[in-house]
Amino acid sequence: MSNYRRLWVPGGTYFFTVNLLERRRRLLVDHADLLRDAFRTARAARPFDVLAIVVLPDHLHCVWRLPDGDADNANRWAQIKSTFSRTLPIGERRSPQRIARRERGIWQRRYWEHLIRDEADLRHHVDYVHINPVKHGHAARSADWPYSSFRRWVSAGVYPLDWAAAEPELVSVRGER
Repeated sequence: MSNYRRLWVPGGTYFFTVNLLERRRRLLVDHADLLRDAFRTARAARPFDVLAIVVLPDHLHCVWRLPDGDADNANRWAQIKSTFSRTLPIGERRSPQRIARRERGIWQRRYWEHLIRDEADLRHHVDYVHINPVKHGHAARSADWPYSSFRRWVSAGVYPLDWAAAEPELVSVRGER
């Protein structure tokens, strides 16, 4: 069994990558409204501030800050994942282990987490979040991807609207590189 070590810093700011179990599925953008509701429900139960987020078809990246004295990322993610999963009809393949544990086959069990160390680290990870749709070939510019906090950051004056525009020849008709 793997030995996962998490940094528990009350009031910390964290970067996350959370993946679907079947990476070829498009559940996160096809049901973006349900994912947004799952985040809203989790935030109502256990408050946290979403600083930056991008939702891609098969994974998401998020930077959030916990309240002072609170270091519980795990239960927040469990609630987001379970709330989202419960809203979808059962149709995915499930392993015997997942069936025995009464788990859905939507999300990977684990997520990747990084504790933000300082302002430069925060800026680096927020940039990474916002450039991801361009990096994966889903959009020619960060501003073109609708499932992102990028436009909020543009409104705040942090980015120009044309930040992270891909060179036109690098984006194909299907949006892949």
